[in-house]
Amino acid sequence: MRAGSPDREWREDCAPRRVLEIFSSKWTSMILHVLDTRLGGCARTGVLQRSLPGISKKMLIQTLRDMASDGLVTRRVFGTVPPAVDYTLTPLGKRFVEPLELLYGWGRANSDALDQLANNRTAD
Repeated sequence: MRAGSPDREWREDCAPRRVLEIFSSKWTSMILHVLDTRLGGCARTGVLQRSLPGISKKMLIQTLRDMASDGLVTRRVFGTVPPAVDYTLTPLGKRFVEPLELLYGWGRANSDALDQLANNRTAD
């Protein structure tokens, strides 16, 4: 494969595929968004769950654990009874917010296109 060939550009470890892998769960991007724009970069589990209608506690906790493992958030456990846990965006996590907000902004500005897409899917 040549260095600039299309096959090389789309290999399994290429940057676009790695970005899509991070956001393959809709909840990862939504958690990043909510933490950054609505919760000041840090929140407890319950606050996050109330900020994300439709997410189950199990899905939230699993996604947050994956995000902590990836280095997007840090998890801090307080020695209270019951234990309190909060999650904070890391500098790495904050780097993913900017392109995410561009995409979310595009979605807001082009809701008609998203509506059309949804209508096309239900028409099949």
